[in-house]
Amino acid sequence: MQFTFHPNVYNTNPRSKGLLDLLEQVWIKDRKAGVGVNFIISGFSNYNGGVRFYEIFKEHIDKGGKCIVILGGSTSQRLSSIQVVEQLLEIGCEVHLINRKRLLHAKCYGFISDVDQGVVISSGNFTGPGMSQNIEASLLLRGKHVDELNFSWEELRKSIFSQSWDIYSPTLAKRLDPAWSLLYDESRFKVPFENEQEVTMLLTLVHSDTARIQANRKTKESRGSQYFWVSKESFDFFPALTIKNKRGIKPTYSTIIRMNYVDLGVIDNKCRVTFEAGNNLDFRLGTGKLRYSKLAKPGDLAAITRISEYEYELRVFTKASDTYNKLNHYAINLIGNEGKKYGYIPNDEFFKALAKN
Repeated sequence: MQFTFHPNVYNTNPRSKGLLDLLEQVWIKDRKAGVGVNFIISGFSNYNGGVRFYEIFKEHIDKGGKCIVILGGSTSQRLSSIQVVEQLLEIGCEVHLINRKRLLHAKCYGFISDVDQGVVISSGNFTGPGMSQNIEASLLLRGKHVDELNFSWEELRKSIFSQSWDIYSPTLAKRLDPAWSLLYDESRFKVPFENEQEVTMLLTLVHSDTARIQANRKTKESRGSQYFWVSKESFDFFPALTIKNKRGIKPTYSTIIRMNYVDLGVIDNKCRVTFEAGNNLDFRLGTGKLRYSKLAKPGDLAAITRISEYEYELRVFTKASDTYNKLNHYAINLIGNEGKKYGYIPNDEFFKALAKN
């Protein structure tokens, strides 16, 4: 058994910092691809909720396994998106939508095989925020603990489908089926920001972030792409990562945002954010406008402010600045093993800190 109150608040096992870690255990680390059935039950879902697992599910299904997904759907409320359902269907998942006036609130994840079962019961939805920075609680049960409950994924599935609920099963071949009208379009819908979404990410910079910023033109150090390496738990900080790579063999998922480089007085309308699904499982924020600028060096602090769904601002504070000392303590979460950290501060507090200087 494992319990976690996340993000990074409390856990009973060092393996489980949050919901994402628990799902990695039941779907990846402790499993053999192609064996058994994976399950997802969630009232809300969006594309970024599944980005970490699309390639895992595809491999599982290609090798003979199954994935059964049950999501909330509605014609009047934004519960599940077209994009997440399309992607799940494309990789071979079996998807069902429950259309109810009273919303589907259950969030259950797990698997069943011939020798084992696992179940994660969580407050976290299959969304970017549910997987990363929302305050959620999750419980993982495996092996004998599932048996003691007399729990069965198969019996739960049968019981759900025996109810007198409106359950729809969309397919890619029938795009005019009423099932698709229960989904909202992430590409057209402008997300209304809540107070908790108006945040600034504070990121300490390391050599790999700044080598090309400090480099001179046409030198060995200037080669390669300029980007900031960002935590793999950034699914709720960026828009839907629906742009899949067309070159190379390692899968990536990207989105395009508008970045205002405040220190440079430059705006990049095509700033790319990429999740490295087939490599290091981290996010890379393209910061090409900083190349050769000498603006940042290792140990400095980058502040990335989300202004709206696709609009961001970037500022850099040196270690010697007063603002650095005011903001650096918000970067409390470690990334990797180079001492790199990140954290968040509400935008109103961030701008107050700037105004005092």
